[in-house]
Amino acid sequence: MGRTTLVLALLLPAFASAQTMQGHHPGGMTAAQVGQPMAAIPTQPGQGAFAAIQEIVEILEADPTTDWSKVNIEALRQHLIDMDNVTLHADVKTETVEGGMMFVVSGAGPIRASIQRMVVAHAATMNGVGGWQFVAVTTDTGATLTVKTPAADILKLHGLGFIGVLTHGMHHQMHHLMIARGGDPRHG
Repeated sequence: MGRTTLVLALLLPAFASAQTMQGHHPGGMTAAQVGQPMAAIPTQPGQGAFAAIQEIVEILEADPTTDWSKVNIEALRQHLIDMDNVTLHADVKTETVEGGMMFVVSGAGPIRASIQRMVVAHAATMNGVGGWQFVAVTTDTGATLTVKTPAADILKLHGLGFIGVLTHGMHHQMHHLMIARGGDPRHG
């Protein structure tokens, strides 16, 4: 083995390792800067709402057209609180209606207010999409959401239930970005 070949054989593993360590640490530092191999750096921020906010902040920072005078991360945080309240703390009773289902969603205090905001906004955003009809009505204890579907989707509706219906449509991510950019926190 010649001297050049030996030097290359010794340097290639170090070069490859250095390339691997060029990945960025979530705090903006590279793995090499924090002195850790890439595999040892955690990727999960530990909490779902925090992760959603972190992702949006990274998108805003990477976009040179971001108008920071309009950015409102606190509005996004409040929306995520509503999502948490409805997802984890609301009481849901389900009734079968002709052509669909009615969800009676209730809670007290801030949970009731979250239900009203989320259910009404979701119905307004998704009404008519895929032939599904949404009617939301606020009540003293929260809201009702009546969903009617084409006959072919009735089993899907039953399988999704209330929270599955709220997640249906993959529109939340862009909605979160819109809120953070200073848009109306309601769907639409």
